[in-house]
Amino acid sequence: MKIDDHPMEIRAMDLFKEGKNEEAEALQAEFLNEVKQKVKDHCPCPEPCRLHGKCAQCVTVHRGHGDHLPYCFREMLNRRIQ
Repeated sequence: MKIDDHPMEIRAMDLFKEGKNEEAEALQAEFLNEVKQKVKDHCPCPEPCRLHGKCAQCVTVHRGHGDHLPYCFREMLNRRIQ
């Protein structure tokens, strides 16, 4: 299962923007449940480290040092700046 640019989560974001928060939250919960059920290792980073798969901690550390983005953010950022 590919997490990035997942159609279910894209639709949920569209619903949030339309003000349909309850429907969006339900769809987002479905997306997260699907990820939990189907994806054993959701971290795409190729570097072995103690934070692998611990998203909140990884993002916090990267925000703290500010040297570079977490690997999982790079594809999204590159699409945005093109």
